[in-house]
Formats: sequence, structure tokens, C-alpha cells
Amino acid sequence: MKDVEARLISELMKNSRRSDRELSRELGVSQPTVSRMIRKLEKEGVIKEYTMIPDYSKLGFGLMSMTFTKMKGALSEGIIDDMKKRARNMMNENPPALILGSAGMGCGADYVAVAFHRDYNEYTEFMRDIREFPSLNIDETKSFVINLHDKNHQLQPLSFFQVARYLAQVREGSQTERKRRT
Repeated sequence: MKDVEARLISELMKNSRRSDRELSRELGVSQPTVSRMIRKLEKEGVIKEYTMIPDYSKLGFGLMSMTFTKMKGALSEGIIDDMKKRARNMMNENPPALILGSAGMGCGADYVAVAFHRDYNEYTEFMRDIREFPSLNIDETKSFVINLHDKNHQLQPLSFFQVARYLAQVREGSQTERKRRT
């Protein structure tokens, strides 16, 4: 990825509502160049979507959960395909406020789900749905639940701003290292 493309992504992560003209001024390139880069990055799938991050508690959510699930054994491709299909159907019929569901490793788990819930009852229903999901042979589920109304203990709110700053710092470090080598 070109340096200017990485800078563009960083700027969009900080604020995706900025106009191409504003971005061109920030990056020191022409507005048509910014527009072309954005279309290219969208086409390549580097930019997947544009969004904003609301205050979830003001939208009526009281909890955010990170649920870790450990399976009793490996899942076959057929079961995984069935699981994805059933999950899509379930989300269309009765959508949870799920923001991430993925396989992975760590915390003694194979899968993680990150979701928002209005209250503890909604969280309990979400957990029941996970535990009773057809085709799964679940060994254990554990959750870390965050009270979204407790702003006093929130160390860093959900945001991509820090990721954008990190990317900019890494890019600057790479440039400094390249200059040092030449």
C-alpha cells in the first residue's frame, strides 16, 4: 500500500464524513486523486464500509458483552456452513446487536461474539441462544460484560481514532527507518 493511501485510510478512520476536498488538503494531493484512491480502496476491499460510532447507552443499550465459547471438538466444514446459514436466518428473524462473531484462539476459547444488549434479560436470552444453537457441541461459554452506563470505569471508549493514530505512528516510524538506511 502506498504511503498516501495509508494516510488517507488513517484520516477516514478519524472522520469518514470529511469531503474529498478536505482530505486532499490534509494529504497534500488533488481532490481527484483522493476520489480515485477512495474508489480503488473500496474496490480492493480495503475500505469495507463507512460508519459512525454512537453513544450506545444513549441508544438504550445498557450492556456490552464479549462471549467466549469453547467447543468439545473441532467443527467440520459442513457444521460451520450450517452454523453460518442458521446464524444468518436467526439474525434476519430476530437480530441481536452483534458487532463481531469470529473463530479465534485465546482465553481457552475457539469463538468470540461481541454484542450490545438493552438489559440483563436481553443478555440472558442471547446467551441461551448461543448455548442452544443447533449442531454445536459447546463445552463452555464465558462472558465479560461491560456496564455501558458506568462511565467512571471506562478507560477507552469504543473508537477507531486510536487505531488511526497507531497506523500514522507506524507509517512515520517506517519512513524514518527507510531514511536512516539510505
